[in-house]
Amino acid sequence: MIDKLDLLLALSREHHFGRAADACCVTQQTLSAGVKSLENQLGTRLVQRGSRFQGFTPEGERVLAWARRIVADARAMREDVATLRRGPAGHLRIAAIPTVLPMISALTTPYHLRYPDVRLSVLSATSATILDLIENLVADAGLTYLDHEPLSRVTTIPLFKERYQLLTAAGGQHDGRTSITWSEVSRTPLCLLTPDMQNRRIVDQQLRASGSDPAPTLESNSMIVLMSHVRTLHWSSIMPAALADALGPMPGLRTIPIVEPEIEHTIGLVVPQREPATPMVAALVGIARHLARTLDGRIGKADASRACAVDVRENSLR
Repeated sequence: MIDKLDLLLALSREHHFGRAADACCVTQQTLSAGVKSLENQLGTRLVQRGSRFQGFTPEGERVLAWARRIVADARAMREDVATLRRGPAGHLRIAAIPTVLPMISALTTPYHLRYPDVRLSVLSATSATILDLIENLVADAGLTYLDHEPLSRVTTIPLFKERYQLLTAAGGQHDGRTSITWSEVSRTPLCLLTPDMQNRRIVDQQLRASGSDPAPTLESNSMIVLMSHVRTLHWSSIMPAALADALGPMPGLRTIPIVEPEIEHTIGLVVPQREPATPMVAALVGIARHLARTLDGRIGKADASRACAVDVRENSLR
């Protein structure tokens, strides 16, 4: 049944019989037969069929919720048993919002050095998509905002406070400034992340609070694209201070802290709310908590106290 539930989960992710079959490395006929067999076992129709995929029945939606739990627990059990023999090994998939990608090596590098048998993948995704990826077992963990998107069925580990700076070209109109207000930023030609990004929605909210409608003349979902346009002297952009720190000195560019007000939002690790945690995820949580302590100057004690408890079983993983 677990294999059949896996096929059903693939269909829920792809919304297409052919793509779901490809994702599972089976033929479309095998996938359809597996779903049909599951329907016969449960005595109800799960998928609305037609010439193409049309969605799930109410019973199918309920079975999907169970499938996520059952398949996740089965994977965790296999990983847990294998870890007893050889230590953490396998494939750990981390999804992260674009603004934290340059600094994710602070988490993945110590993880790799301690657990070299784990293969790491880092995916760029929006904050809302990260939660979907975790729920649908596509990602094992995420780095995202902890105080904006509704967070449910995940454990959170706060890492640092995101503060904002104006990224502008050296020799531009703001040369010599040591700070700049949001009101002044709103009158600067801007290139910003696309509106599906939580960072952009935060920036838009603050620009409106300063009395201006956000009106960037260029948008992109890539920070690299934004930075390349800032270098032309025709645009400025807004980036988190932690991102600027991670990138280090940027020839031809400078950052100016944005004040009045100086806003901040908490960035942290989110992992499935599962007990016991899988060994690979438990190890990641342990390293994230150590990293949070090194970033203690950027995160408040109140945020740290809100971190949910996870049994990281560090002694058994050493």
